[in-house]
Amino acid sequence: MPPYEILYGRKCKTPICWEEVRSRELASTDVVLATTEKIETIRERLKAAQDRWKIYADNRRRLIEFNVGDFVMLKFLSWKGVIRFKNKEKLSPRFIGPFKILKRVGKVAYALELPEEMRDIHNTFHVSYLRKCLADESSVITLDEIEIDLKLTSRKEPVAILRRKSKKVRNKEISLVKVKWKHHKGTSIRWEP
Repeated sequence: MPPYEILYGRKCKTPICWEEVRSRELASTDVVLATTEKIETIRERLKAAQDRWKIYADNRRRLIEFNVGDFVMLKFLSWKGVIRFKNKEKLSPRFIGPFKILKRVGKVAYALELPEEMRDIHNTFHVSYLRKCLADESSVITLDEIEIDLKLTSRKEPVAILRRKSKKVRNKEISLVKVKWKHHKGTSIRWEP
């Protein structure tokens, strides 16, 4: 008996099975009983294997639920290609937001109220991309403070050049400039080549 029939309890409809099948007579009921017992054994073993895999998978998962109207942070999705920051390093933002939850979609997805700048992104996200917003309202950086240019990168403006120096690396000499930058988080000072 094919695994499809064992698993779903019905025959797979293929073009061969769509034709009328002649009626067959069974030799005895022993064949039917033996086949039924084997099918039940196979179903029990499949169910046991599925339960085992479910236990392993559930150990890695955690039940996360939000209420409508809660504020959540959205995991920064650089692979979406819509919002990109210049820094793709360790210090780039992990989460952006907060965004208000509009409705629950299914068991594990939520629709968010996204701003106009993010209109290219679909507003429904899986719970694995969301974190509950626990920050104070005063310390939250809103998207209005982040300036996005046409290339969809955040803008940093140089304020002043503080110092210059040259550094010898192997046989090359590289000139470095210490620049004070102004951006959405305030100011920062970095050495730039």
